Amino acid sequence: MDMPTFRHAIHADIPAIVELVTAAYRGESSRKGWTTEADLLDGPRIDPGVLAADIDRPRSIVLLAERAGTLLACAHVAEEDGAGYFGMFAVRPDLQAGGLGKAVLAEAERIARDDWELPTMRMTVIDVRESLIAYYGRRGYRRTGIHKPFPYGDERFGIPLRDDLRFEVLEKPLRAGVAA
Repeated sequence: MDMPTFRHAIHADIPAIVELVTAAYRGESSRKGWTTEADLLDGPRIDPGVLAADIDRPRSIVLLAERAGTLLACAHVAEEDGAGYFGMFAVRPDLQAGGLGKAVLAEAERIARDDWELPTMRMTVIDVRESLIAYYGRRGYRRTGIHKPFPYGDERFGIPLRDDLRFEVLEKPLRAGVAA
């Protein structure tokens, strides 16, 4: 795999980011990749207004991975409660399982560790997504046992197709000597 170039998103990128994130997680197009949530959720995966706020706030970056000016992947990296936060991770479905996601995750961790000097990275994952949790486990993330409710009733983040969804917090130390 040719390494992508990375840059920080600007407001003009929002439509392309929404399209990428939706393609990676929702509807039939998402079934081309392994990260689909099409059996769990319908509707939008990301709200443009939330995305704009993520771009604008301090210590928050929407990271874009591109090749020859084409958007391939994205992730949100931010500081929350003294730790890095990793979310909104999406890779084009036709490029999944080729190492691109691993490169994006590594760059997000580098930003949190080296640029912001944060000791850990956290994320939330829908806890029934065992294959996704296993993916992160192979990259050093551990289940914390901390759960957060799914935002039922807030259709900006999707329309649940099940009534048992919740998030689990995963965590990885970014510096030696930091316990997960």
